[in-house]
Amino acid sequence: MKIALLPLARPTFDVPYAEEKLAAMLAHLDAWAEAAGHEIAGPRTLLMGPDEAALPKGADALLILQVTFTDAAFATRAATGFDGPVAVWAVPEPRAGGRLRLNAFCGLNLLSHALGLNDRPFTWAYGDAPDLDALLLGPVQAPKFGAPSTAPARQVCRDLRIARIGERPGGFDTCAYDKAALRDLTGAEVTELELPDLFDRARALPETPARYAAQAEALAGLDTLDRGELDRSLRLAGALDDLRAEHRFDAMAIRCWPETFTEYGGAVCGPVSMLGEARTPCACEADVYGAVTQAILQEVADAPVFLADLVDMDGETGVVWHCGQAPASMAKGEMAATVHTNRRQALLLEFPLKPGRVTLFRLSQARGRQQVIVATGEMLDRPMAFTGTSGVLRFDRGADAVLADVMASGLEHHMALAYGDHGPALAGVAAGLGIDLLELGASRGDPR
Repeated sequence: MKIALLPLARPTFDVPYAEEKLAAMLAHLDAWAEAAGHEIAGPRTLLMGPDEAALPKGADALLILQVTFTDAAFATRAATGFDGPVAVWAVPEPRAGGRLRLNAFCGLNLLSHALGLNDRPFTWAYGDAPDLDALLLGPVQAPKFGAPSTAPARQVCRDLRIARIGERPGGFDTCAYDKAALRDLTGAEVTELELPDLFDRARALPETPARYAAQAEALAGLDTLDRGELDRSLRLAGALDDLRAEHRFDAMAIRCWPETFTEYGGAVCGPVSMLGEARTPCACEADVYGAVTQAILQEVADAPVFLADLVDMDGETGVVWHCGQAPASMAKGEMAATVHTNRRQALLLEFPLKPGRVTLFRLSQARGRQQVIVATGEMLDRPMAFTGTSGVLRFDRGADAVLADVMASGLEHHMALAYGDHGPALAGVAAGLGIDLLELGASRGDPR
């Protein structure tokens, strides 16, 4: 075989570490190819930008190396334009309590969703030294879908008012939405607002909102932050709260990067935590379905919710994480003020999630089908896996089974998390909406 490589990364992550990881991946590939008589062709350095690289001519297979997180746009174009087998390999990183240096699993998750929407079969691997015969020569995993829920129907959140502030980032198919389809399914009405208008509203506030300034003052390490960035961040909280009151919004979906950093000069992550604790959930990356997902779970759980990425799976447990926006009531111990790990601006919250029963939920559009996707587990009493807000989760149905279903279903990279066991209630939500239910790791499902 002649195997074409696409090693993908972004410069906002730890580039020297990514280069070390790529070197190890190439060494593993070269040893396998030499033993089996295969040819490895294409770039052997990190492709750091959105520009397309030409694939080697005459390639039999395409191997996408997901070395750090990237959006899915380029990889999706490459995969859908290639006639042969496509494989994706992402690498883990240690849960060392520091920066999320690569976030490669989330890139794999984002790409699996995009390929699922395009009906593009692929194989995948997550690990430092996977079985390359299975990855490049093995069968493609069949798609997995939910099945009709047999639970009593439950009606929730029929008249939600959702703000979408700014557009989703390019290559984030996970955050796409259709206003009419969402309204038909849930009754939710989406008001589309411009991100610069949010910035102008925040700048126009006569002073830092006292309510949010008082919450920030209770955080450890606040004196280490740039006061200008802190003020601008807290003004975003005030502006969002004013919008909520003015339009009676139930939830918001906000384009959080890069413009909040590059054009405004302060992070929205801390404000998202504060509004979420006050029961106005906010979804980052303008994820409208994510905002609706949060609002539904908040009603079911009668508790604050956290829209999280799944960023690591090790066969035993998974890590849920986001930059620093989990509600304060989810904290184990003292909360600290910090800056964004990539953009280095305030304000974010930092803490490990407290132990206890949790439910993960997504109102999903995976593979073009609206369905309810659920997983349950136990948040463990563990040290912070990565900076920001993160927790180590033992899934009830096993990490390997859940991981397989995340990939087979094409699940979006955001899931809402709430404390407590809410699986039966969410099965009722699926029945009430008239859509299928997929329990991650469960044996049932339409294999189609």
